Amino acid sequence: QVQVVESGGGLVQAGGSLRLSCTASGLRFDVSVMGWFRQAPGKEREGVSCIPWSGGRTHYADSVKGRFTASRDNAKSTVYLQMDSLKPEDEAMYYCAAARRGGCTVVNGAPIASDFPYWGQGTQVTVSS
Repeated sequence: QVQVVESGGGLVQAGGSLRLSCTASGLRFDVSVMGWFRQAPGKEREGVSCIPWSGGRTHYADSVKGRFTASRDNAKSTVYLQMDSLKPEDEAMYYCAAARRGGCTVVNGAPIASDFPYWGQGTQVTVSS
């Protein structure tokens, strides 16, 4: 079966950086679109970034544009989310998701959660002010 596993979360000061990693197995990673999402307590899940199978045009929510960078290494079946200039409002559980298709469908740059059938358990990012 498909497994998605995130890692790399932790505690960081505001203005700092973290890099999240996500590996996916059980599917053809090199032809799968990958998405990053986050959910803060009491808030709805929010799409953060979508990276197509090619790693080409990557999409970002307005809230993270210019600060977060998604990338992928298809040889390692891994996608990354480099998070710079972190703010307290970035604090959330971050989820990686996969779908067996190549491209991204986004709304204002943010991926749509219902488009992704396979999800990881999440990794916590805590930003101290």
